[in-house]
Amino acid sequence: MLKEATDIQEQIKADYEHLHACPEVGFELTETRAYVKKRLLEMGYEPVDCGKAGIVATAGNPETGRCFLLRADMDALKIKEEAEIPFHSTNGNMHACGHDAHTAMLLGAAKIIKYHEQELGGLVKFMFQPAEEILEGARDMIANGVLGQPKVDGAMMVHVMTGVPLKTGTIVVSAPGVSAPAADFFEIKIKGKGCHGSMPHMGVDPLTAGAHIIIALQEIQAREMSVFNKGALTIGALEGADVANAIPDAVTLKGSMRAFDEDVRNHMKKRLSEIAENVARAFRAEAVVAYTSGAPTLVNDRELSEKTGIWLKETLGEDMVIRSQDMPGQSGGGSEDFAYVSHEVPSIMVALAAGDSRDGYERPLHHPQMRLDTKALAYGAAALAEVVMRYVKV
Repeated sequence: MLKEATDIQEQIKADYEHLHACPEVGFELTETRAYVKKRLLEMGYEPVDCGKAGIVATAGNPETGRCFLLRADMDALKIKEEAEIPFHSTNGNMHACGHDAHTAMLLGAAKIIKYHEQELGGLVKFMFQPAEEILEGARDMIANGVLGQPKVDGAMMVHVMTGVPLKTGTIVVSAPGVSAPAADFFEIKIKGKGCHGSMPHMGVDPLTAGAHIIIALQEIQAREMSVFNKGALTIGALEGADVANAIPDAVTLKGSMRAFDEDVRNHMKKRLSEIAENVARAFRAEAVVAYTSGAPTLVNDRELSEKTGIWLKETLGEDMVIRSQDMPGQSGGGSEDFAYVSHEVPSIMVALAAGDSRDGYERPLHHPQMRLDTKALAYGAAALAEVVMRYVKV
């Protein structure tokens, strides 16, 4: 599979560069979806819409064997690109998380699998998903039947990583169990009473309440969680106050929390609401907590984890595949809405080194200057195709 992927490396790279130059966000993927559909039609597939902006294509025989799903996300971030590359984005968005690479690699895998379609003993589903960055796309496609008709028996995704000291093309296979934390995005709306800045006694200051809420929330991790429990709670935005000599009526805090354990997640959510509401009340204000989006923990199936490691070592080479538990240091805490799939069917997530920090690719994902080493694309496409061919072999 690596040889076949290398043979079409230039096409995968061309797909990647095209997608990178026109990044779109959320469910608004007009150009991206049109391009993916065009490429699938050129390969002989019959892509169909799924949900708000998803695309599904299939290969193989739905009447025999097992069904395996390969997933790629298609959306970008609202980040202005600063990377100096010829196919630089100019629309104010950026594929800073590598979803353009994910889509290009899945298109590459689709081309390889189409060539081997008669050898399949089952069915392959290609899931091109929108809105991963807002953790809503996978849930939408699941609600619209992506895992049924026929029922999916297993699933896989590849996520690129940059800014790490790993040789480009190296695959990191997730250990059985949780590899990505649950995520919850929230808003805390704090209502006070606006007044002139020279007469604070005439109002109720929501900014003061908000500041004390931010500080008080740190106690959840510092004093209510064991050192063995991993979690993170971040306030990233404070909106509603922009006049120097006035106290506003209301402000909104926006943030996110992550947890690798569902019990820890539920405790953090419960305590966030209790602390926000009671601290605001202490300052004569009112706080209302609302959760805007989120995703559960991503769970990797034991059998798929073990077999994926074996299969990929055979096709990519022993030195190009490592287990996540053998990685030095701590892994990141980024969440993934592929988690919704992993709670429905046995699943595996693998990471692909696509920018060795020792070779000048020092910027991490979500950085405006992040770049990918395109030599990784063939490895990602080969990994997807190899696992599918082994899983649904005759």
